[in-house]
Amino acid sequence: MPTAVQVTKTGGPEVLEPAEVDVCAPQDGELLVDVAAAGVNYIDTYQRQGIYPMELPVVLGLEGAGTVVEAADGTGFAPGDRVAWQGSIGSYAARKLVPASVAVRVPEGVSLETAAATMLQGITAHYLVASTFEVKPGHDVLVHAAAGGVGLLLVQLAKARGARVIGTVSTEEKEKLAREAGADEVIRYDREDFAKLTRELTNGEGVDVVYDGVGKDTVDGSLASLKVRGLLALFGASSGPVPPLDPQRLNSGGSLYLTRPTSVHYTRTREEIDWRSKELFDAILAGELNVRIGGKYPLADARKAHEDLQGRRTTGKLLLIP
Repeated sequence: MPTAVQVTKTGGPEVLEPAEVDVCAPQDGELLVDVAAAGVNYIDTYQRQGIYPMELPVVLGLEGAGTVVEAADGTGFAPGDRVAWQGSIGSYAARKLVPASVAVRVPEGVSLETAAATMLQGITAHYLVASTFEVKPGHDVLVHAAAGGVGLLLVQLAKARGARVIGTVSTEEKEKLAREAGADEVIRYDREDFAKLTRELTNGEGVDVVYDGVGKDTVDGSLASLKVRGLLALFGASSGPVPPLDPQRLNSGGSLYLTRPTSVHYTRTREEIDWRSKELFDAILAGELNVRIGGKYPLADARKAHEDLQGRRTTGKLLLIP
Protein backbone atom coordinates (compact mmCIF):
# COMPACT_ATOMS: atom_id res chain seq x y z
CA MET A 1 0.00 0.00 0.00
CA PRO A 2 1.28 3.51 -0.78
CA THR A 3 2.07 5.84 2.10
CA ALA A 4 0.85 8.92 0.20
CA VAL A 5 -0.52 10.24 -3.08
CA GLN A 6 1.52 13.00 -4.66
CA VAL A 7 1.56 15.25 -7.73
CA THR A 8 4.83 15.67 -9.63
CA LYS A 9 3.31 17.61 -12.54
CA THR A 10 0.06 19.50 -12.96
CA GLY A 11 -2.81 18.15 -15.04
CA GLY A 12 -5.86 15.91 -14.88
CA PRO A 13 -6.65 13.22 -12.29
CA GLU A 14 -4.08 10.94 -13.94
CA VAL A 15 -1.23 12.98 -12.38
CA LEU A 16 -2.18 11.72 -8.91
CA GLU A 17 0.47 9.11 -8.21
CA PRO A 18 0.64 6.66 -5.28
CA ALA A 19 4.09 6.98 -3.71
CA GLU A 20 6.25 6.06 -0.74
CA VAL A 21 6.91 9.26 1.22
CA ASP A 22 8.99 9.37 4.38
CA VAL A 23 7.72 11.39 7.34
CA CYS A 24 10.22 12.66 9.92
CA ALA A 25 9.74 13.12 13.66
CA PRO A 26 7.70 16.15 14.78
CA GLN A 27 9.59 19.38 15.29
CA ASP A 28 8.53 22.39 17.38
CA GLY A 29 4.77 22.87 17.27
CA GLU A 30 4.09 19.70 15.29
CA LEU A 31 2.16 16.46 15.77
CA LEU A 32 2.89 13.17 14.03
CA VAL A 33 -0.49 11.66 13.21
CA ASP A 34 -1.68 8.32 11.87
CA VAL A 35 -4.29 9.46 9.34
CA ALA A 36 -7.63 7.67 9.60
CA ALA A 37 -9.28 9.61 6.77
CA ALA A 38 -8.49 12.55 4.49
CA GLY A 39 -11.11 14.80 2.93
CA VAL A 40 -11.29 15.43 -0.82
CA ASN A 41 -12.21 19.00 -1.80
CA TYR A 42 -12.54 21.05 -4.97
CA ILE A 43 -9.53 23.14 -3.94
CA ASP A 44 -7.46 19.94 -4.29
CA THR A 45 -8.45 19.77 -7.96
CA TYR A 46 -7.46 23.41 -8.50
CA GLN A 47 -4.04 22.69 -6.97
CA ARG A 48 -3.69 19.53 -9.04
CA GLN A 49 -4.43 21.42 -12.25
CA GLY A 50 -2.10 24.31 -11.43
CA ILE A 51 -4.93 26.85 -11.13
CA TYR A 52 -3.56 27.42 -7.63
CA PRO A 53 0.21 27.02 -8.18
CA MET A 54 2.07 24.75 -5.77
CA GLU A 55 5.72 23.83 -5.44
CA LEU A 56 6.09 20.33 -6.86
CA PRO A 57 6.20 17.52 -5.97
CA VAL A 58 3.39 17.92 -3.44
CA VAL A 59 1.12 15.64 -1.44
CA LEU A 60 -2.37 17.12 -1.73
CA GLY A 61 -5.14 17.21 0.85
CA LEU A 62 -5.93 20.05 3.25
CA GLU A 63 -7.97 18.21 5.87
CA GLY A 64 -8.14 14.97 7.74
CA ALA A 65 -8.41 13.25 11.08
CA GLY A 66 -6.43 10.64 12.93
CA THR A 67 -4.57 9.67 16.08
CA VAL A 68 -1.49 11.38 17.46
CA VAL A 69 1.57 9.09 17.42
CA GLU A 70 4.07 11.62 18.74
CA ALA A 71 3.79 15.25 19.83
CA ALA A 72 6.51 17.86 20.16
CA ASP A 73 6.91 19.37 23.62
CA GLY A 74 4.61 22.24 24.45
CA THR A 75 1.91 21.50 21.90
CA GLY A 76 -0.71 20.57 24.49
CA PHE A 77 -1.36 17.26 22.71
CA ALA A 78 -0.22 13.75 23.60
CA PRO A 79 0.05 10.34 21.90
CA GLY A 80 -3.36 8.74 21.60
CA ASP A 81 -5.26 12.01 21.19
CA ARG A 82 -7.87 11.98 18.43
CA VAL A 83 -7.45 15.09 16.30
CA ALA A 84 -8.76 16.69 13.14
CA TRP A 85 -7.47 19.56 11.04
CA GLN A 86 -8.02 21.72 8.00
CA GLY A 87 -5.66 24.07 6.21
CA SER A 88 -2.61 21.78 6.37
CA ILE A 89 -1.39 20.45 3.02
CA GLY A 90 -0.29 16.82 2.75
CA SER A 91 -3.30 14.97 4.10
CA TYR A 92 -3.47 12.38 1.28
CA ALA A 93 -1.16 10.19 3.35
CA ALA A 94 -1.07 7.35 5.84
CA ARG A 95 1.00 9.42 8.27
CA LYS A 96 1.35 13.20 8.42
CA LEU A 97 2.94 16.03 10.36
CA VAL A 98 0.18 18.38 11.50
CA PRO A 99 0.82 21.85 12.98
CA ALA A 100 -0.68 21.86 16.47
CA SER A 101 -1.94 25.37 15.72
CA VAL A 102 -4.60 24.00 13.34
CA ALA A 103 -5.39 20.72 15.13
CA VAL A 104 -8.55 20.32 17.19
CA ARG A 105 -9.53 17.51 19.51
CA VAL A 106 -12.27 15.24 18.27
CA PRO A 107 -14.83 14.66 21.04
CA GLU A 108 -15.99 11.21 22.05
CA GLY A 109 -19.07 10.28 20.08
CA VAL A 110 -17.75 11.75 16.82
CA SER A 111 -15.96 9.24 14.60
CA LEU A 112 -12.67 10.16 12.97
CA GLU A 113 -14.24 9.72 9.53
CA THR A 114 -17.04 12.15 10.43
CA ALA A 115 -14.48 14.57 11.85
CA ALA A 116 -12.43 14.42 8.65
CA ALA A 117 -15.58 15.02 6.62
CA THR A 118 -16.51 18.01 8.76
CA MET A 119 -13.42 20.16 8.98
CA LEU A 120 -12.90 22.08 5.74
CA GLN A 121 -16.41 21.99 4.34
CA GLY A 122 -18.01 22.35 7.77
CA ILE A 123 -15.89 25.33 8.71
CA THR A 124 -16.59 26.81 5.27
CA ALA A 125 -20.33 26.45 5.81
CA HIS A 126 -20.00 27.87 9.32
CA TYR A 127 -18.12 31.01 8.34
CA LEU A 128 -20.48 31.60 5.41
CA VAL A 129 -23.62 31.64 7.58
CA ALA A 130 -22.08 33.06 10.76
CA SER A 131 -19.59 35.62 9.45
CA THR A 132 -19.59 36.31 5.69
CA PHE A 133 -23.33 36.95 5.88
CA GLU A 134 -24.82 36.45 9.33
CA VAL A 135 -28.00 34.52 8.62
CA LYS A 136 -30.92 35.43 10.90
CA PRO A 137 -34.60 34.48 11.18
CA GLY A 138 -36.58 35.80 8.23
CA HIS A 139 -33.74 35.81 5.73
CA ASP A 140 -34.20 34.20 2.32
CA VAL A 141 -31.12 32.20 1.29
CA LEU A 142 -30.20 30.58 -2.03
CA VAL A 143 -27.74 27.67 -1.87
CA HIS A 144 -26.27 26.31 -5.10
CA ALA A 145 -25.28 22.63 -5.35
CA ALA A 146 -27.43 22.05 -2.29
CA ALA A 147 -26.71 18.31 -2.25
CA GLY A 148 -22.94 18.73 -2.37
CA GLY A 149 -20.61 18.52 0.59
CA VAL A 150 -20.78 22.20 1.54
CA GLY A 151 -24.31 22.59 0.21
CA LEU A 152 -25.90 20.03 2.54
CA LEU A 153 -24.18 21.63 5.52
CA LEU A 154 -25.17 25.14 4.42
CA VAL A 155 -28.81 24.12 4.11
CA GLN A 156 -28.83 22.68 7.63
CA LEU A 157 -26.95 25.54 9.27
CA ALA A 158 -29.02 28.24 7.55
CA LYS A 159 -32.25 26.49 8.54
CA ALA A 160 -31.04 26.21 12.14
CA ARG A 161 -30.61 30.00 12.10
CA GLY A 162 -34.21 30.53 11.03
CA ALA A 163 -33.78 31.20 7.31
CA ARG A 164 -35.97 30.13 4.44
CA VAL A 165 -33.67 28.10 2.19
CA ILE A 166 -33.95 27.66 -1.57
CA GLY A 167 -31.56 25.07 -3.00
CA THR A 168 -30.51 24.29 -6.54
CA VAL A 169 -29.62 20.77 -7.70
CA SER A 170 -29.18 18.87 -10.96
CA THR A 171 -30.83 15.47 -10.38
CA GLU A 172 -33.86 13.92 -8.72
CA GLU A 173 -31.64 12.11 -6.21
CA LYS A 174 -29.96 15.37 -5.25
CA GLU A 175 -33.34 17.10 -4.91
CA LYS A 176 -34.38 14.43 -2.40
CA LEU A 177 -31.18 14.91 -0.38
CA ALA A 178 -31.57 18.70 -0.32
CA ARG A 179 -35.14 18.42 0.92
CA GLU A 180 -34.11 15.90 3.58
CA ALA A 181 -31.49 18.40 4.76
CA GLY A 182 -34.26 20.98 5.25
CA ALA A 183 -34.45 23.02 2.04
CA ASP A 184 -37.85 24.71 1.81
CA GLU A 185 -37.75 24.89 -1.98
CA VAL A 186 -35.56 23.04 -4.46
CA ILE A 187 -34.96 24.14 -8.06
CA ARG A 188 -33.65 21.81 -10.76
CA TYR A 189 -31.26 24.24 -12.41
CA ASP A 190 -30.46 21.71 -15.13
CA ARG A 191 -33.91 22.30 -16.62
CA GLU A 192 -35.29 25.51 -15.09
CA ASP A 193 -34.26 29.17 -14.89
CA PHE A 194 -33.28 29.31 -11.23
CA ALA A 195 -33.07 33.13 -11.12
CA LYS A 196 -36.60 33.51 -12.50
CA LEU A 197 -38.00 30.91 -10.10
CA THR A 198 -36.13 32.43 -7.16
CA ARG A 199 -37.76 35.78 -7.93
CA GLU A 200 -41.17 34.12 -8.13
CA LEU A 201 -40.64 32.31 -4.82
CA THR A 202 -39.75 35.60 -3.12
CA ASN A 203 -42.63 37.65 -4.59
CA GLY A 204 -40.29 39.43 -6.96
CA GLU A 205 -37.95 40.61 -4.21
CA GLY A 206 -35.02 38.21 -4.51
CA VAL A 207 -32.97 36.61 -1.74
CA ASP A 208 -30.81 38.25 0.90
CA VAL A 209 -27.78 36.11 0.12
CA VAL A 210 -26.62 33.60 -2.49
CA TYR A 211 -24.01 31.02 -1.50
CA ASP A 212 -22.37 30.06 -4.80
CA GLY A 213 -19.63 27.46 -5.01
CA VAL A 214 -20.32 26.69 -8.68
CA GLY A 215 -18.91 29.84 -10.27
CA LYS A 216 -18.88 30.42 -14.02
CA ASP A 217 -22.16 28.63 -14.84
CA THR A 218 -24.21 30.29 -12.11
CA VAL A 219 -22.75 33.72 -11.35
CA ASP A 220 -25.04 35.67 -13.71
CA GLY A 221 -28.15 34.00 -12.34
CA SER A 222 -26.87 34.42 -8.80
CA LEU A 223 -26.60 38.18 -9.23
CA ALA A 224 -30.06 38.24 -10.80
CA SER A 225 -31.48 36.36 -7.80
CA LEU A 226 -30.50 38.96 -5.19
CA LYS A 227 -32.73 41.57 -3.63
CA VAL A 228 -31.62 45.19 -3.39
CA ARG A 229 -28.38 45.34 -1.34
CA GLY A 230 -28.17 41.55 -1.35
CA LEU A 231 -24.85 39.71 -1.11
CA LEU A 232 -23.30 37.11 -3.39
CA ALA A 233 -20.80 34.94 -1.53
CA LEU A 234 -18.79 33.30 -4.31
CA PHE A 235 -16.82 30.71 -2.36
CA GLY A 236 -15.86 28.28 -5.13
CA ALA A 237 -15.79 27.61 -8.86
CA SER A 238 -16.62 23.98 -9.56
CA SER A 239 -17.77 24.89 -13.09
CA GLY A 240 -14.74 27.09 -13.76
CA PRO A 241 -13.39 30.51 -12.77
CA VAL A 242 -15.69 33.51 -13.05
CA PRO A 243 -14.59 35.98 -15.78
CA PRO A 244 -13.78 39.59 -14.84
CA LEU A 245 -16.93 41.41 -13.77
CA ASP A 246 -17.86 45.05 -14.36
CA PRO A 247 -18.68 46.67 -10.99
CA GLN A 248 -21.48 48.56 -12.73
CA ARG A 249 -23.43 45.30 -12.70
CA LEU A 250 -23.56 45.52 -8.91
CA ASN A 251 -24.99 49.03 -9.19
CA SER A 252 -27.63 48.17 -11.78
CA GLY A 253 -28.60 45.01 -9.87
CA GLY A 254 -29.53 47.02 -6.78
CA SER A 255 -26.33 48.15 -5.03
CA LEU A 256 -25.33 44.52 -4.63
CA TYR A 257 -22.39 43.17 -2.67
CA LEU A 258 -19.93 40.57 -3.99
CA THR A 259 -17.31 38.77 -1.92
CA ARG A 260 -14.89 35.95 -2.66
CA PRO A 261 -14.25 34.47 0.81
CA THR A 262 -11.74 31.78 1.65
CA SER A 263 -11.27 29.69 4.78
CA VAL A 264 -7.82 30.96 5.72
CA HIS A 265 -9.20 34.44 6.42
CA TYR A 266 -11.90 33.05 8.71
CA THR A 267 -9.58 30.83 10.77
CA ARG A 268 -6.83 33.33 11.53
CA THR A 269 -6.77 32.75 15.28
CA ARG A 270 -6.92 29.78 17.62
CA GLU A 271 -10.13 31.24 19.04
CA GLU A 272 -11.83 31.24 15.63
CA ILE A 273 -10.79 27.67 14.86
CA ASP A 274 -12.03 26.46 18.24
CA TRP A 275 -15.31 28.40 17.99
CA ARG A 276 -16.20 27.07 14.57
CA SER A 277 -15.15 23.47 15.17
CA LYS A 278 -16.83 23.32 18.59
CA GLU A 279 -20.16 24.57 17.22
CA LEU A 280 -19.99 21.98 14.45
CA PHE A 281 -19.07 19.07 16.73
CA ASP A 282 -21.69 20.11 19.30
CA ALA A 283 -24.36 20.15 16.58
CA ILE A 284 -23.27 16.69 15.37
CA LEU A 285 -23.39 15.27 18.91
CA ALA A 286 -26.83 16.82 19.46
CA GLY A 287 -28.14 15.22 16.28
CA GLU A 288 -28.76 18.65 14.77
CA LEU A 289 -26.18 18.38 11.97
CA ASN A 290 -25.89 15.39 9.66
CA VAL A 291 -22.55 15.10 7.86
CA ARG A 292 -23.18 12.94 4.81
CA ILE A 293 -20.22 10.88 3.62
CA GLY A 294 -21.03 10.26 -0.01
CA GLY A 295 -18.03 8.11 -0.88
CA LYS A 296 -15.00 6.41 0.68
CA TYR A 297 -12.04 5.47 -1.51
CA PRO A 298 -8.79 3.67 -0.71
CA LEU A 299 -5.90 6.15 -0.64
CA ALA A 300 -4.49 4.66 -3.84
CA ASP A 301 -7.77 5.49 -5.64
CA ALA A 302 -7.46 9.27 -5.21
CA ARG A 303 -7.61 9.60 -9.00
CA LYS A 304 -11.08 8.01 -9.08
CA ALA A 305 -12.26 10.30 -6.28
CA HIS A 306 -11.16 13.37 -8.27
CA GLU A 307 -12.83 12.06 -11.41
CA ASP A 308 -16.11 11.47 -9.60
CA LEU A 309 -16.00 14.85 -7.86
CA GLN A 310 -15.32 16.83 -11.02
CA GLY A 311 -17.80 14.74 -12.97
CA ARG A 312 -20.53 15.85 -10.53
CA ARG A 313 -21.31 12.21 -9.79
CA THR A 314 -21.14 12.66 -6.04
CA THR A 315 -23.19 13.91 -3.11
CA GLY A 316 -21.96 14.82 0.33
CA LYS A 317 -18.34 14.36 1.31
CA LEU A 318 -15.64 12.19 -0.29
CA LEU A 319 -12.95 10.60 1.88
CA LEU A 320 -9.69 8.82 1.19
CA ILE A 321 -8.93 5.98 3.61
CA PRO A 322 -5.23 5.01 4.02
